[in-house]
Amino acid sequence: MANAIITVALLHKKQNPMKELEKLDREKLVGPVIRGVDKEIAEALLEAIEEDNPEVDVYVEDRGGYIRIACPKRCRVTRKTLEDILQRSFRLSELEPALSAFAGRMKYIGDEEIVWYLERED
Repeated sequence: MANAIITVALLHKKQNPMKELEKLDREKLVGPVIRGVDKEIAEALLEAIEEDNPEVDVYVEDRGGYIRIACPKRCRVTRKTLEDILQRSFRLSELEPALSAFAGRMKYIGDEEIVWYLERED
């Protein structure tokens, strides 16, 4: 299953996402870090983040034990998109057990949306 996430990232970036992630200024990347054992959630979250952030490159780093999903400066995911992908009802609070960490600041907007963002723009 871990390869499925890497495959999605490769299709998205059309190159090696690990190399690309290493080149980026990690201080400017934000997003969730999901436990590697929660594959269904990780794959759905990746797909939802790509759909909810169409103008942004989404980077994935699969380390087996955890999967980092990152976007430059701002990353958002909506409950509706996750529900559409999972094909079931889903509360955003259900992400918490799978969420081992995150980069940036995180803001819940009701149970409709989560946004990870940088505190400062500089």
